[in-house]
Amino acid sequence: MVEAVATQLVDDARVRVTRFDFAPGAETGWHEHGYDYVITAITACSMRLVEGNGVSRDVAVSAGEAYRRDKGVRHNVINAGNEPMSFVEVELK
Repeated sequence: MVEAVATQLVDDARVRVTRFDFAPGAETGWHEHGYDYVITAITACSMRLVEGNGVSRDVAVSAGEAYRRDKGVRHNVINAGNEPMSFVEVELK
């Protein structure tokens, strides 16, 4: 497995901000979110989301788009595209 590169930008009492950079085929590995979070795409992102129940779905997020999810999400995020992808995750503590 090729792992995505996670660079922590901020981690204080209120938020944790992390930039994720993925080569094609790179993945985060299985993880569970302990906080509500917001993702903002830096580049176009062709994400394959493998959920905790084993269901896989492909999601395209355009550069500059954002979405949020509640804590408790368990998944593996994979770059399913042919180009590098990057996004910033903001966790709300």
